[in-house]
Amino acid sequence: MRESANLDYAPAVLLETRGAVGIITLNSPANLHALTLNIIRMVYQALRDWSTDDAIACVVLQSSTDKAFCAGGDVRTLRNAILAEPSAMPNQLAQSFFSEEYRLDYLIHTYPKPLVVWGGGIVMGGGLGLLAGASHRVVTPTTRIAMPEITIGLFPDVGGSWFLPRMPGRSGLFLGLTGAALNAHDALFTGLGDYFLPQEQREAVIAALVAAEWRGDAAASVDRVLRSLSLAPESLPVSEVRQNWDTIDTLTAGRELGEVVAAITAYQGDVAWLQRAAASLAKGAPSSVALVWELQKRSRHMSLADVFRMELVVALQCCAHPDFPEGVRALLVDKDNAPQWSPRTLDEALAVVDEFFQAPGPQHPLADLN
Repeated sequence: MRESANLDYAPAVLLETRGAVGIITLNSPANLHALTLNIIRMVYQALRDWSTDDAIACVVLQSSTDKAFCAGGDVRTLRNAILAEPSAMPNQLAQSFFSEEYRLDYLIHTYPKPLVVWGGGIVMGGGLGLLAGASHRVVTPTTRIAMPEITIGLFPDVGGSWFLPRMPGRSGLFLGLTGAALNAHDALFTGLGDYFLPQEQREAVIAALVAAEWRGDAAASVDRVLRSLSLAPESLPVSEVRQNWDTIDTLTAGRELGEVVAAITAYQGDVAWLQRAAASLAKGAPSSVALVWELQKRSRHMSLADVFRMELVVALQCCAHPDFPEGVRALLVDKDNAPQWSPRTLDEALAVVDEFFQAPGPQHPLADLN
């Protein structure tokens, strides 16, 4: 096993080559493999190196534990940086973190070789950014996906403005507004996953990839391996999105955001998943709610690169506004679950939403994406 040369952070990312397969393993189980800036940099560099290495036919991105693939970004550190420089715009750590994270996500979306991401266990926020753009996305019976940024005053970033609107119907809008959790069947149905495999078969999958003959179409070789080990469709859990499709369609049918929010939060049915979704939206940051709506509207005809550029501007503005640090405080630091949102109402948030799309400087850090 070849570990990263950066000894201070080497345990957090493990790099290994087995035959023609490069393996990247996130290895910080104490925080569910949350992404730090150094982890982002190491994963990015490994992917860049292997993209032009003729000896590597396929890359696997996984974590070292079954409990989680990646629980998102290290938002506590971001909050500390914001508190240390409350007037900075842009905050330098935030700019480095988000721009390099989005650059990594863009590389995954455009990667020239088969990239297998093993999305078992918890896959949240930044973890979904690593999964969503990969060529071969594996989900398992333990997969739990969510974009719960509404609870911390952020928004579904890491390309969420690209992949949420591409989900069937208005399910992406519903998921962005509520942060509702998805299982493996939901992931397959909404287009966030490709293969359903047993969690305990991970090493068998890697072994089969190592043993594969890499002649001809490498992507087809990966397809054959994953299909041969996939679970039968009847093994899938019930898809909440599919089962509640008509209700989701009705709740999100309004032409104005206020209508949609009112419909979802007024849900009185007996489906627990929908009840939790409605409660999450009701307690979420009004600024986040406004941003979910506005981002999906603005991204409709954008390229992937332009979506990431827009999301970076909005992310930096979130760091300059009070809701993001306050949301992290309430959920993860003090854990009182009593955030004081500002703006306090949806109407107030809609009145200032354009502020979040004002670029902080003339030179965009992602200007070179194409």
